[in-house]
Amino acid sequence: MQDKLGEHELNEARRFARRMYLPRIIGYPLGAVCIGGGLWEVGAPGWVWALLAAQALGWAHVAYVLAAGSRNPYRAELVNLTLDSAFGGAWIAAMHFSLAPSAVIIAMQVMDKAAIGGMKFVGRCVAAQAAAALFVALVTGIDLQLLQSGNVARIASLPLLIGFPLMVGLTAYSLSRRVRQQNVELAALSSTDGLTRLPNHTAWLEAVEREFARARREGLPATVLMIDLDHFKQVNDSRGHAAGDEVLRGVAEALREALRSHDVPGRYGGEEFGVLLPGSDAKAAEVIAERIRKRIEWASFAGEVKVTASLGCAALDPGDAHPAAWVARADRALYRAKAAGRNRAERDLLKSA
Repeated sequence: MQDKLGEHELNEARRFARRMYLPRIIGYPLGAVCIGGGLWEVGAPGWVWALLAAQALGWAHVAYVLAAGSRNPYRAELVNLTLDSAFGGAWIAAMHFSLAPSAVIIAMQVMDKAAIGGMKFVGRCVAAQAAAALFVALVTGIDLQLLQSGNVARIASLPLLIGFPLMVGLTAYSLSRRVRQQNVELAALSSTDGLTRLPNHTAWLEAVEREFARARREGLPATVLMIDLDHFKQVNDSRGHAAGDEVLRGVAEALREALRSHDVPGRYGGEEFGVLLPGSDAKAAEVIAERIRKRIEWASFAGEVKVTASLGCAALDPGDAHPAAWVARADRALYRAKAAGRNRAERDLLKSA
């Protein structure tokens, strides 16, 4: 990653650094308890205990400041994470490689790094951990006491062994919930018309297809309305496209107000809308169509802009071979309404043989 980040990348990198802050605040004290058990058994001097306490209580804050203040917080946080592993290696050596706490620290840090950066990052951090352990062992001349851990070291390892995986799991759960929510929002955006906030062409036709199958299967009535705003081009030409957009948004709101909760309005395209009326036969649909027509006619949009609408109505018929044929009949009725003078609703009269 380059050092100079765009605003969006910089914000994402800072969020990454913030996500690492809380796990360190919790993980380092738990790790200090684990390490403390090993240090107790090897009789570590007071200055080592002081260093452990300072790191347990202070490193999380120092690491966050370093990452958040960096030109590239993401890269700085990867360095911090590598230092976490190096610190772990150093403390393993300071405990004379006591088996129980050493194994727990290695396992927790491997799990942590694998979740963040995959196996390549794990390899880098394990190398840093091993190098730090070897350096401390050589400098201090520690004799290996591998496979030797007393009860104090074993018991002191339990908080980290239990608490850290729980914290990692809860963090992963929180992230997965956020991803699921984002997926839901993306799915909604992909099926919603950005201007009117109604289902877009594809989403509305999918609703028609589902209702077509359900109504056929259960023998229920259903009706489709097609709606076209009369002379809408004149609105765009005389008042501008911004006013035209306001009209379309206003018509969408008028549809929501005129329809029942289970009806499905959608933007079919341009100034044309579709409405699916589950459970409505032709007679009931004509009442709803007239209510929509009047609401649009009486409303004022974008200040004082007045528009009217022509509507076509088609009840589901046994002769409709597929949903597209059903919608096409409503569309033909719409053009009959336009040919008859506009600002009216017409019913499709074709019946199956």
